[in-house]
Amino acid sequence: MIALQRLLLVLLLVAFGGAALAPMADASGLVVVPPGNRSETQPTIPEASATRTRAFKTTYEEKYEKIVALLKREKKLIAHIKQVAAAYDIDPIHIVGALVGEHTYNVTAVGSVQTYYVKALSYSGLDFAFRYKGVPVQTFVQRPEFAACAQAKDSAALWSCRDRVWVEHFRGRTVDGVTYDAMTFQQAFFQPFFAGQTFGLGQISPLTALEVTDLVNKVSGYDKLSPDHPQAIYRDVMDPDRSIVYIAAIVRDSIDAYKEQGFDISGNPGITATLYNVGQPRQRAAALASGKGRKLPVENYYGWLVNEKLDELRGLLGNGS
Repeated sequence: MIALQRLLLVLLLVAFGGAALAPMADASGLVVVPPGNRSETQPTIPEASATRTRAFKTTYEEKYEKIVALLKREKKLIAHIKQVAAAYDIDPIHIVGALVGEHTYNVTAVGSVQTYYVKALSYSGLDFAFRYKGVPVQTFVQRPEFAACAQAKDSAALWSCRDRVWVEHFRGRTVDGVTYDAMTFQQAFFQPFFAGQTFGLGQISPLTALEVTDLVNKVSGYDKLSPDHPQAIYRDVMDPDRSIVYIAAIVRDSIDAYKEQGFDISGNPGITATLYNVGQPRQRAAALASGKGRKLPVENYYGWLVNEKLDELRGLLGNGS
């Protein structure tokens, strides 16, 4: 019955040219987000992405073809994606979508997976810390403004809470005589080398890795990450075998965050790719749920491409995807 409901909703979306319809709930009461894009045309691509692409004398089309070509060549990687997706109970297309969106609009994929192993080793011996204006993040989050975050049930809720507190109390403000730049929590504390830096296959940020470390520990048995040991964080996000695990966990966490607010996004890779791009799934899901009516989440430019190219991307997974 649920499958039939989804099919009928998709047919209605097609019939009405993708116009907004009243969301449909499944038997559990969740609002089911149907496949496909809500927007007929691709939403605007940020200028930062365009500038980066021009700087490297390439195009989005070339970058897309490069990551697709890498996935076609790397059969072991595709097998690993399927294995990890099963462990996290998600469709592997969500992992493929995150990889394709990231390497189309942000950092171009390298020629082979082996290159990522080499890059991971190059960071393993570096001495660095996560700090802002000389204050380690471990010390900063002991401030009284973060006290409520101590009640968080897991790492996802904990770091999401700290991210929110930064925005509400520090970002762009002067507190106790210290002026804090109008930048994100990630930008302030988790870019020890240079601005805009993310790492490895899938370009996972250290903050995002910290958010899902409890889930990765539970499902995959990896040691829990801590800002006390930044080298371990970089190892996990730069090693391609491990980075796929973190991508799966990020997707799983987004799906769960939206489920907590009454939305089932598991059947729309464009939405999970959008959340992989923009982050903060808990805040976004809560904002969506608190709005008037039960509106559907909408893909951004990044997720729109994933849905638009979905048939081709599923083909990368071969039979049984």
